[in-house]
Amino acid sequence: MVKRIKLRTLFIGGCITLFFLVLVARVFWIQVLQNDFWHEKAIAQWAHTSVIKAKRGTIEDRNGSVLASDVPAYTVVVNPEVIAEQGLGEEVIQGLHELLGKPENELKALVEAKDKNGNYLKNREIRNEGWKIDKELADKVKAFYEGLEDEHDILETGVGLITEQKRYYPKDSLAAHILGYTNRDGVAIMGLEKYFDEKLKGINGELNYQSDGKGIKLPDSKDTYQPAVNGSNFKLTIDSMIQRYIEDAMQKAYDQYKPKSMTVIAAEPNTMEILGMANMPTFNPNEFWKTTDQGDFLNHAIKSIYEPGSTFKIVTLAGTVQEKLFNPDATFKSGSIRIKGYSKALHDINRSGWGEISFLEGVKRSSNVAFVKLGYEMLGQERLTQYIHDFGFEEKTGIDLPGEVSGRVTPQYSVEYATLAYGHGKVQVTPIEQLTAVAAIANGGKLMVPHVVKEVTDPNTGKTTATQPEVVRQVISEESARETGSYLEQVVSDQSIGTGRHAYIEGYRVAGKTGTAIKVEGQDYVKSKVLVSFIGYAPVNDPKIAVIVIIDEPNVEVGGGTAAAPVFKEIVSQSLQYMGVPKTVESAKETGTKVSQTAAVPQRSTPDLTGKTMKEARELLLDQGYDFETVGGGANVVSQYPEKGTLLASGQRIYLLSQQGDQTAIPDLRGQSLRDALEVLNLLKVGIAVEGEGYVTEQTESDQNGKKLVTLKLSPLNEYGEEIPVAAADEDAAGSEDSGG
Repeated sequence: MVKRIKLRTLFIGGCITLFFLVLVARVFWIQVLQNDFWHEKAIAQWAHTSVIKAKRGTIEDRNGSVLASDVPAYTVVVNPEVIAEQGLGEEVIQGLHELLGKPENELKALVEAKDKNGNYLKNREIRNEGWKIDKELADKVKAFYEGLEDEHDILETGVGLITEQKRYYPKDSLAAHILGYTNRDGVAIMGLEKYFDEKLKGINGELNYQSDGKGIKLPDSKDTYQPAVNGSNFKLTIDSMIQRYIEDAMQKAYDQYKPKSMTVIAAEPNTMEILGMANMPTFNPNEFWKTTDQGDFLNHAIKSIYEPGSTFKIVTLAGTVQEKLFNPDATFKSGSIRIKGYSKALHDINRSGWGEISFLEGVKRSSNVAFVKLGYEMLGQERLTQYIHDFGFEEKTGIDLPGEVSGRVTPQYSVEYATLAYGHGKVQVTPIEQLTAVAAIANGGKLMVPHVVKEVTDPNTGKTTATQPEVVRQVISEESARETGSYLEQVVSDQSIGTGRHAYIEGYRVAGKTGTAIKVEGQDYVKSKVLVSFIGYAPVNDPKIAVIVIIDEPNVEVGGGTAAAPVFKEIVSQSLQYMGVPKTVESAKETGTKVSQTAAVPQRSTPDLTGKTMKEARELLLDQGYDFETVGGGANVVSQYPEKGTLLASGQRIYLLSQQGDQTAIPDLRGQSLRDALEVLNLLKVGIAVEGEGYVTEQTESDQNGKKLVTLKLSPLNEYGEEIPVAAADEDAAGSEDSGG
């Protein structure tokens, strides 16, 4: 018995010893041999990372109006488990169907979703109808499920909202092809959003911390924090109002002619800032998924090439003017011309011609024969192609938009060089190339790089980088550009034979050229398919805007002068008035021809504008050719300077005030007399400090005791309105004093 007890004790002790040895071995295996593995596993359980989303930069137009920004968005979610427990399936399906428009069978599948074991799932997003919806719809969804809670006296219905962020385009389709869009996951797809994605999206930050098994942060947690770097904010050269003028005018023509597509670009020719760019058909970036035709997303302005037709004659004309080969009074036989080695004759649009006419009349009538003589015979093949290259037609313009293509100029035979002179045959261009070329005529012969980004601001540092105008090369002299412009002006102003006469704008000098190109399919021209266009700028004496209008395959037989020129006219006339460009006095220079000239305007008195709406006052002053400036953002004119009935000196400006007080923006007073500047500032009720004598050459703003202080620096101006250096001004003053003695 004792022996049995000893054996049993020995056995139990051996088992305990063995278990202890196994336990020690296991602990050694885990804590020593597998230390790294389990350490990493433990860290993974108590270490957490919280992503801090970077804010995507905003995109604004040149006046600060928001075109694209991040806004709160809401995603509708359902919990099938809770819905089933509460017995709300049918009510939830019906209610969300009515609110979101999602088919009932699809909602049923979501509301009753189960896993492979037959258990109800806990969270399902309602895509796409309930994904990242706006606040207005989200409020309706919230009211719906809160109504269910009250009706059934329950705390949870199984319907909820998740707050997120989405990209929002407040002006819908306005400038859609410039802006592009981001998809619902925030991925940039096209346009500026895609081109500047790295700068716009910023860099996400993160917070690393440690917690216990329940997710509660540990008191001694070793946190690491990497702040988010928000995306840069972009201010564009686009003016939303001019963009609206463009799209409204396009829509009318698009409805009338039902073309395959339309493209319009507007630019400030002296800087090549793009003021507006649009294509039709278009799309709404807020609802990009509703646009099923991928062609609607194509930005034809920079991505499509086409045979330009007669608008290309501007290059030939400019080249012959620069080479001093163009004699407007010299004559030629119109109608047709033969090229050596080519059996068929080249014809004018009027095959019988207009007889023996001058080259200036040939330009007005858009005679192909005239331009064959100018470009092919006078300039010759080598110089013609050189000017085409110099005007930028075989290279990308460098515009800051994605996907730009370059035109192609590929003549081989003599007849191809001849047709090249009037924009047909072996030449294809992009709309932006053509606008950049005509802007070079408008701005004095400088080919410039077009751009849509005015400035970029880094919100993290406050640093702003502005885009500076960039000159590629001087193509022709300023004198030649001015002369070329005078001939293009007569294409529009000659109301008898000018092909561009439908672009004529009363009170403004307009230069331009029409184009009608028959399209090629395979190897043959198809006369039923044409591309019509108009390109030009205004005012000729001081260009503020250049515009190209292209209508691809209108449904009726029309030319560039009939269809495209009126679109140009509507856009430019509205834009010039909006920009505050005063009209000039008109005079008839010759019978049947209207020539717009600036005439000496007799001294006039200031009209009574107080009490009128700002719109009425603007229209009245623009129509009568007054120089004026508006101050404030109100709807009505509350005061004016000079007062009504005051005789205006030559070039004196009228100021319209729609609001008063310290918060009113101070107008640009440079070039004004001290008296005028003081009167305007007194109306604004701001503090004034004056330095020097003469006219205002500089102005600065500051705060003094809580009130805005405007400091005016005055200097004498010479007869050309230029500041005279101090030493020179003193000498002039001394001379005057001596002569007076």
